[in-house]
Amino acid sequence: MSLAILASIVILLAALFAASRIGAFLIARRHPPVGAFAEVYGTRIHHVHVPGPVEAELPPVVFIHGASSNLLDEMLPLRPRLEGRAEMLFLDRPGHGWSERGDGNDTPSGQAATLAALMDRLGIGRAIVVGHSFGGAVAAAFALDHPERTAGLVLVSAASHPWPGGATSWYYRLAALPGAGPVFCALAALPAGLVRIAGATRSVFSPNPVPDGYVRRAAIMLVLRPAAFRANAIDVDGLYAHVAAAAPRYPSISAPTVVISGDSDTVVYEEVHSLGLARDILGAALAWVRNLGHKPDWIAPELVAAAILKVAGERVDLDAAVRAAERRVAGDRAEDAGPDRSAEPAQSPPPI
Repeated sequence: MSLAILASIVILLAALFAASRIGAFLIARRHPPVGAFAEVYGTRIHHVHVPGPVEAELPPVVFIHGASSNLLDEMLPLRPRLEGRAEMLFLDRPGHGWSERGDGNDTPSGQAATLAALMDRLGIGRAIVVGHSFGGAVAAAFALDHPERTAGLVLVSAASHPWPGGATSWYYRLAALPGAGPVFCALAALPAGLVRIAGATRSVFSPNPVPDGYVRRAAIMLVLRPAAFRANAIDVDGLYAHVAAAAPRYPSISAPTVVISGDSDTVVYEEVHSLGLARDILGAALAWVRNLGHKPDWIAPELVAAAILKVAGERVDLDAAVRAAERRVAGDRAEDAGPDRSAEPAQSPPPI
């Protein structure tokens, strides 16, 4: 290799590194923390704790976001639905948003333990736990490992079961590697993510339209910072091994449970995950919505709120809430319908 070619490669890598550092700084400045920090097991966890009224109607409710996001993804659509009725806790999962990664948080079970410790710090005993997508795996792990703390479960488009082949995207596997992973994230995560984020977001919501300003309002760009991207990659890359071990234990979950799923999810295969949860958790109610994609939390937040009320023991017509959501999304046809899953394993790789 000539010195000129070598020099060009070095200059290109240096430019990518500098652009990523500057871009990460600008993203962080544009999306500062919105809550408080608590130290849990030596790790700073960013969270928003919403106190309930003196005579709360409902148990406390804890919300766990999915891959590639942060606490705003659940807080923006769902906090207004329960404000003044229940104590609420929204947290950035370890390594996401503004939370540090810390030790022991590379699995859903580890993150569930961190959540339990955070609840202790905030004086929350038992809570209804709401988990979306990857957050559903954490919520299920919480119910398995801390049953005495679980007043109810609402699992929204959850990733919960092993899928044939166990495939994830190559860039997650690369980013999760101990040596090459940090280098890859420092050089490529941000520029590649900027190219893909609009299309990936359309795919996540498909067939439903992306809400106006979603990426900005929910601070989704935070995942493109190298450390957050790598934490997300480690989560996704290790998910198969976790759910393969956890799924046989789901029949032991005794908390009241509602499983919410669209029938047109382009991120996780609802037939494997949501139907599996409804089958494996005794007494679980299934809210199955036609023409709904991976984001019921944003597209049908009133359905998620109804599910929370149901597991809290209130009289709720969940079927009526499903039908109302179906009427509203019946005509949705997103421009980007997401990948063709006909030849893929039973879960498509979660997009950025």
